[in-house]
Amino acid sequence: MMLEVLAPCPGHVIAMSEVDDPVFSVGAVGPGVGIEPRPGQTAVVSPVDGVLIKLSPHAFIVLVDDEIGVLVHIGINTVRLDGEGFELLAAEGDRVEAGTPVVSWDPGSITDPDMRDTVIVAVMDQEPDSLRIDEVNHDVDAGRVLFRLV
Repeated sequence: MMLEVLAPCPGHVIAMSEVDDPVFSVGAVGPGVGIEPRPGQTAVVSPVDGVLIKLSPHAFIVLVDDEIGVLVHIGINTVRLDGEGFELLAAEGDRVEAGTPVVSWDPGSITDPDMRDTVIVAVMDQEPDSLRIDEVNHDVDAGRVLFRLV
């Protein structure tokens, strides 16, 4: 099965190893990339077609074909905001298509020095060599291919 995973927001793509959170940077959740988002109010969209099996203001998981979970984690340590500054645009259990808006937020609202605005996209419980990442350290628009699961 080949799965294209799209960028959930516009920004600058970084390698997962550069993400400023040890749980993500070592790949404990799964392989993927980080995105340093552009400032301004942003709709974070689903990177794949599937079902929203988990949705909180700062993170969501889309299940593809009842077997592959794709996590979008909006910011680092943003769970501490208790949803402040985030607006849910979808509901847990919704079937979504790639590009469907899920959460709205403004990366510029992250002012706490212990938080980061990095958006993480990870394919859960997959081996690092299962992803084909074309390149990192480049700018991407929402809806563009970030990487492929092969």
